[in-house]
Amino acid sequence: MPVITLPDGSQRDFAQAVTVMDVAKSIGSGLAKATLAGKVDGRLVDASYLIDDAVSLQIITSKDPEGLDVIRHSTAHLLAHAVKHLFPEAQVTIGPVIENGFYYDFAYQRPFTPDDLAAIEAEMQRLVAQDLPVKRLVLPRDEASGFFRGLGEHYKAEIIDAIPADQDLSLYEQADFTDLCRGPHVPSTGKLGAFKLMKVAGAYWRGDANNAMLQRIYGTAWLDKKALQDYLHRLEEAEKRDHRKLAKTLDLFHSQEEAPGMVFWHEKGWALYQQVEQYIRAKLRLNGYAEVKTPQLVDRSLWERSGHWDKFGSMIFTTHSENRDYAIKPMNCPCHIQIYNQGLKSYRDLPIRLAEFGSCHRNEPSGTLHGLMRVRNFVQDDAHIFCTEGQIQAEVATFIDLLFAVYKDFGFEEVIIKLSTRPENRVGDDAVWDKAEAALQLALDSKGLAWDLQPGEGAFYGPKIEFSLKDCIGRVWQCGTIQVDFSMPSRLDAVYIAEDGSKQVPVMLHRAILGSLERFIGILIEQHAGTFPAWLAPVQAVVMTIADRHHAYAGQVADSLAQQGFRVKIDLRNEKIGFKIREHSMQRIPYLVIIGDKELEQQTVTVRTQKGDDLGSLTIHEFTEQLKHTVADRK
Repeated sequence: MPVITLPDGSQRDFAQAVTVMDVAKSIGSGLAKATLAGKVDGRLVDASYLIDDAVSLQIITSKDPEGLDVIRHSTAHLLAHAVKHLFPEAQVTIGPVIENGFYYDFAYQRPFTPDDLAAIEAEMQRLVAQDLPVKRLVLPRDEASGFFRGLGEHYKAEIIDAIPADQDLSLYEQADFTDLCRGPHVPSTGKLGAFKLMKVAGAYWRGDANNAMLQRIYGTAWLDKKALQDYLHRLEEAEKRDHRKLAKTLDLFHSQEEAPGMVFWHEKGWALYQQVEQYIRAKLRLNGYAEVKTPQLVDRSLWERSGHWDKFGSMIFTTHSENRDYAIKPMNCPCHIQIYNQGLKSYRDLPIRLAEFGSCHRNEPSGTLHGLMRVRNFVQDDAHIFCTEGQIQAEVATFIDLLFAVYKDFGFEEVIIKLSTRPENRVGDDAVWDKAEAALQLALDSKGLAWDLQPGEGAFYGPKIEFSLKDCIGRVWQCGTIQVDFSMPSRLDAVYIAEDGSKQVPVMLHRAILGSLERFIGILIEQHAGTFPAWLAPVQAVVMTIADRHHAYAGQVADSLAQQGFRVKIDLRNEKIGFKIREHSMQRIPYLVIIGDKELEQQTVTVRTQKGDDLGSLTIHEFTEQLKHTVADRK
């Protein structure tokens, strides 16, 4: 007799075995209608799952995070069903859930077209309207393999043949379509409907370039139409904000085939880059960091000793000279230990904080390169803190304060925090890990910060905290991190003299706030859609003349602004002032300074903002003071 314990602690007894759906119906018709799946003793199952013992049960609806994955999984199944209806000769392969949606790979003799996608989506909606029951079947492996071979689905049969012969497999059937799948799926196709097919791309079978090329149809699926429309709106906004397009419009940077994954910074882009770097440099100086510079090429042996060669060898660029192999440094940390090792250190010297804007290179796969977001050459706001175990918590707490202050200055208010703890494969004993994890948790809790736990996701050398930013259209970008490292200092012979006179190995904290400057600038471009606040803008003001007789005075205004440290341009072209205003507004320059007869006579300037606000007639001093305050307030 099943005894079922619900999440609120209440129990329900049944005289015979019941399904998850039966339990939902016993609670109420509204819940039964909303049921997508169930979670039995923590395991996600279909609503048709039969319960014949005492278990804990959670009914999964659209209000639960797991409900969205069930929807997306089932919509991938629906996509394959529709494709088989419209293109019977197509073979189905795999169709997993991915971030924001799903995809399904098909083998078909010709490329799918945009018209095909529209037809497939319409067929999917037709199948939804029929509210077809989705049934789970279980077959022995060989019987399942024979079933799909009989249908001509050779890719499915190949998948099944790789599974041990003694295993039973689950299949899902909806009307005339059956697919191999672990599940779970929704009870019927009528639970679906908020989806859209997005694009077709090529994909090799099993990801191997030696295998056949398949066609991958990507789709997105959501719990309801509003969530779908919100997502599509975010995609439209993201398209408008694409930093690669804005870089071309605003003349910030470019990339080209002769240097894949490298950035050619143009004047205005480099001005933005320098502003970000100099801002962080000043913050580090005020927070007790010593800035250093280490070599670009370092003998391979150092990377072997640090452990990086074994872990990242395929991503390290190398060169050879005079019978020696060198690595083009992929990161700064081993080199910082070399600086630390110069001269004996005492416990009184700790903590020591070393920072470097070091140029790093990593051989990222060409297919992953993406504007500034994924590059092969990058600079981090990288720093390493050498400290004692007892200093970890204080250093982490101080770092968190600095990180939040920096993010606020850049306009990011929402920060997502995750604590990653010891992985299965790690160095160091549990007692040291206990101390490190407790120090990180205490630092977060002492700040009253909300955080999520990521068990087992720490680095092999120590636990870490990850800080992610949420931008104005809801995208999350992991940027900051602080990691506790017990391994590398020992590997590279770092020591200090403890209070008792013994030699001890320092703890090394790896930390970054922005992460890669290139990537962070890409995020900034998209966050602001290229319309930067005045303190960051590559050009803060442009001085424009109406006629030739205004040129001399305009030059004096521009020189005055430039001498006070502002980034200013002057436009003396023989063009109408309306044309100049429109052009510089399109270039997102914060302040447009206009010089005409009145301004020349009164020794003033007329100022408009990029947003179209008219600030009226101001003296040069008044405008300068306003610009100073705006920049100082990070606006």
